[in-house]
Parts: sequence; C-alpha cells; structure tokens
Amino acid sequence: MTMPTATAAKSASLPGTHIPLTQRTIELIKHLEGFVAQPAPDPVGLPTVGYGHQCIAPNCAELPHLPLTPESAHSLLLNDIASHALALALSISPSVTMNPNQWGALVSWAYNVGSESVKHSALVKRLNAGEPPNMAVSQELPKWNSVDGKRLPCLVIRRKKELALFFS
Repeated sequence: MTMPTATAAKSASLPGTHIPLTQRTIELIKHLEGFVAQPAPDPVGLPTVGYGHQCIAPNCAELPHLPLTPESAHSLLLNDIASHALALALSISPSVTMNPNQWGALVSWAYNVGSESVKHSALVKRLNAGEPPNMAVSQELPKWNSVDGKRLPCLVIRRKKELALFFS
C-alpha cells in the first residue's frame, strides 16, 4: 500500500511505525471514544480507560498511574493506535493507495473493531482485490454498526463520522 505522507502541519508519527496520522484523525478518535480517567465499561461492557484503551488486567492494573490525565491518556492512545495502524498496514496490499484522511478513517475503524476483525474483513478483502477504495469503503464500513447482532446507535454515528473523514 502506498502510505500517505504527513502533508498536514499537524501530524503525529505513531510509535513503532512510520505511518503518519493527521491531528484530525487523532482528534476524531478522541471525540468518538470520549475520555474517562478511571476504568469504566464501554458501551458493550468492556473495561476501558482514557480514550478507549481496553484494559488487560482487572482495573487496568497494567497502567502504572490512575486516574489518567488527558495528557497521559493521549500518550496511551498514540501507543494503542500504533498497533492497530500497523496491523492495518500489514493487512492491506501495497498496491492500495489512500490519502491521509482515507488512511485515518480506516485507522479509526481498526482501533474500534480490533486488528483481527480488520484482517479478516470483507472491506480489506475488497481493497486487496483491487476494488476502488471509495466504493469498497462506502459499502463495507457502514456494516460495522453492531455487536453480537445488536445495532448500536453509537456505532452508526461513528461509521458516519469515519466516512465523512474518508471522503474529505
């Protein structure tokens, strides 16, 4: 995949990758996830803290300092995003070309649904089969609006915002 370059003045390099991510993408993910200083269940009941960090240990014991501040949550978010962005980059063929906003929208999606789901998704399969990204994403991304067969309004909204970023 042709990786987008950091053309925006406000972009961040993700730890552990060479993939640039625009400030607009980071702010979108922060907005969609919301900030919580102490571990709390997300809309599907998974314990999270900061900007959507999924706790590994009970009460997020893997984190040295709780409650989180917005600044420490931001750093944690960048680290968390890096692994999902790298998994996304490794899943998509090098022949797929995207601009920074398209890439950012898919990173937000990957952060939300998880790397394994991304790797086995119809969206990635369609991109890798050579379908135009605009068509594949506009048809596949909205399908990711449910958990355990239950449609969640927060996921419908999230997908619309990710599509808005993708097409901007």
